[in-house]
Amino acid sequence: MVKKSLHHPVYYDEIVDRISRLSENSRGKWGRMNVCQMLKHCDLVLQIALKKTELPRINYAFKAIGIVTKIEMHIFNNGIPRNMPTFQKLIVNFECDFDESKNNLLKTLEEFRTACKSKTLPDHHSLFGNMTEKDWQFLEYKHLDHHLKQFNV
Repeated sequence: MVKKSLHHPVYYDEIVDRISRLSENSRGKWGRMNVCQMLKHCDLVLQIALKKTELPRINYAFKAIGIVTKIEMHIFNNGIPRNMPTFQKLIVNFECDFDESKNNLLKTLEEFRTACKSKTLPDHHSLFGNMTEKDWQFLEYKHLDHHLKQFNV
């Protein structure tokens, strides 16, 4: 099985195309977020890599789980399970503007791509521990893919 990553232009373009196919009427197959909230959530998650959103410190037990999860995802190339808990700071449970959220996500995704090229991504994540450029690009792809599948694109 191919390990898709935002590093590869084909998979980056695939994600952009899938985001572009979303509409205000896109319905989720699971979860509580509507499509606009999902776009905003994905934008916030990408902003962690750009150092625009900072996550709180977590206890060692959760950090250990995060590190093991990162390793497991790399080894088995599996996706993110449905309805996983997330940091409070990344929960979007308010109304938002669809077009603005979609445009912001696409803009942040381009900023992420630029940060990857200039090698300015952080070397640490609150949950996943030490991070390489490959880790960021792989895990961000997996996160976006998870939520785009949630909305049938």
